[in-house]
Amino acid sequence: MSRASLLPRLQELFGDKLLSAHDQCGDDTIVVGRDHMIEVLRQLRERPEFAFDLLADETAADYLGVSPRFELVCHLYSLSHNRRLRVKVPVPEDDPVVPSLVPLWKSANWLEREVWDMFGIRFSGHPDLRRILLYEQFVGHPLRKDYPVNQRQPLVPERDPVNQDWKV
Repeated sequence: MSRASLLPRLQELFGDKLLSAHDQCGDDTIVVGRDHMIEVLRQLRERPEFAFDLLADETAADYLGVSPRFELVCHLYSLSHNRRLRVKVPVPEDDPVVPSLVPLWKSANWLEREVWDMFGIRFSGHPDLRRILLYEQFVGHPLRKDYPVNQRQPLVPERDPVNQDWKV
């Protein structure tokens, strides 16, 4: 399958499960509703014609003042076809929860922890959703556009990570 035929094939296969699809500057992008995201991503990974076997990145964007406010962004790569695909999933502000991709790609584990830590988007079914970059007592999610830049965080005692477990 040529790169030019990827988006038409995805639209044919997934139909109305795709909210939109476009090619901008050579980057193929599809937008999927969160109700269908696991089904679509599973087929993108498992179907030999796509074989997106690498989740290269999973991140989010905050569009404060727009509905839906957040967008989960997954960058997929097919090693066998040397092809990339961006998958976006709109996430509403009042219910910022999406299914975890850890069952599909193990690399999603830490990526989803980072998205949770920075944006506050929860991943249902994640095996260990806790902060990864900030300490547990940190209040808020600093990459949200409404995060107060002058907010003071609680001071916590310095600890030895070798002798004290992170979960304590």
